[in-house]
Amino acid sequence: MNAPNPPVVAAFDLDGTLTEGSSVFPWLRYIAGSREVFRAALPLMIPLTIGAIRSGRWADSAKERLFHKLLVGRDLAEVTVASRAFALEHLDHQGRPKVLARLEWHREQGHDIVIVSASPQIYVDVITEALRATRGLGTRLAVDARSKLSGSFLGKNCRGREKMRRLSEWIELRGYPSDPVIYAYGNSRGDRRMLGGATYPFDAGKLGVFGALRRFPRLKRAEAHAAVTAE
Repeated sequence: MNAPNPPVVAAFDLDGTLTEGSSVFPWLRYIAGSREVFRAALPLMIPLTIGAIRSGRWADSAKERLFHKLLVGRDLAEVTVASRAFALEHLDHQGRPKVLARLEWHREQGHDIVIVSASPQIYVDVITEALRATRGLGTRLAVDARSKLSGSFLGKNCRGREKMRRLSEWIELRGYPSDPVIYAYGNSRGDRRMLGGATYPFDAGKLGVFGALRRFPRLKRAEAHAAVTAE
């Protein structure tokens, strides 16, 4: 009697993987306006730049400080409505066809698809729904008793170790009968932990041997893997 096939999870980063570039600054401009974003980001330019290069706590702290400047006191319902419009427009204009095709392949195989992103949960959920993924895991925003954004994160920025922790937590809560096979797709140093914990990790970035994920197989290897498993 053949053993049952193990469950399969396909984890995709969002910014730079499923879509071109970062979505966070475009989202902030959509919510707060370009002038306000510029004024808020200017004093934080050095920590934001260092955070972008080194990642780690520099990135988390600078991002949360920027969010506090621009989001504190904003009505959750209004930001939710605006975020839905932004996310659908962003996905339509910035989606990467090859990676989206890979996501579609996983859906056709019946795999669970999880979008794991440092972008705010408030629009990661919208993109998750639009792509018919199983679950979206993003950076959660804290809300006060009046349903106003506090400008802080609820928990940690969903980057690095936190990405793998959130994904592992979701897998455990899913109640799989055994350890699942995990495919993971990312493009930056913030995805290294997630790819490092995957059965089949793939670098979907555009920098190749110059990128932070150069030790992982490139996306085209995923296409070859799909062809082999289909045989």
